[in-house]
Amino acid sequence: MEFETIIWHGLAAFLTLCIFTFLYKDNPFYKFAERLVAGVAAGYWTMLVFHKLFVDKVYHTMATGQYAYIIPILLGIGMWTRFSKKHSWISRYSIAFYIGISTGVSIPVYMYTYIFRQISATIIPFTSISNVLVVIFVLCALFYFFFSKAHTGAFNIVSKIGIYTLMIGFGAGFGLTVMGRVALLVQRILFLKDYVREVAAFIGG
Repeated sequence: MEFETIIWHGLAAFLTLCIFTFLYKDNPFYKFAERLVAGVAAGYWTMLVFHKLFVDKVYHTMATGQYAYIIPILLGIGMWTRFSKKHSWISRYSIAFYIGISTGVSIPVYMYTYIFRQISATIIPFTSISNVLVVIFVLCALFYFFFSKAHTGAFNIVSKIGIYTLMIGFGAGFGLTVMGRVALLVQRILFLKDYVREVAAFIGG
């Protein structure tokens, strides 16, 4: 193991411990690590956007004679006029184009992903018990949101089943989120353990 690798891994271990100190209380070590991560991430993404989007998509494309890219360049420059009291009205055109294009792109994607795909996943043949249960629980969840009729009698029973279905879905989503965070914690703990072994092997070697 090289000394340079030990130093970089040591810095990562130090920052990891700084983040863990927040479990005790807010302190300067945590604030330092938090601001360092935020600053490095902002700088990294700024340079990534500059090289991957502006240089590759704009500069090199215009160098080949495709001058139509001058339009998004001007719209992007127009965004910066927002900071001028005199010329801030120019930024409204850029924002209008951005909102219009984003809406036109995102609405079909959301319709397909969150509506059509969900509906098609429910329209399944009754070839197994799990398929039958999926359809029943989806219908019960829909009945819960049917407010034009009082939830009494059999309708109340169906709507309660719908509530349980929703709670199970929310619980599964929350559990998945928690397990994802726990997996990140386990990775950092394993990293610290491996770093201690690296230091011990480096000193012993």
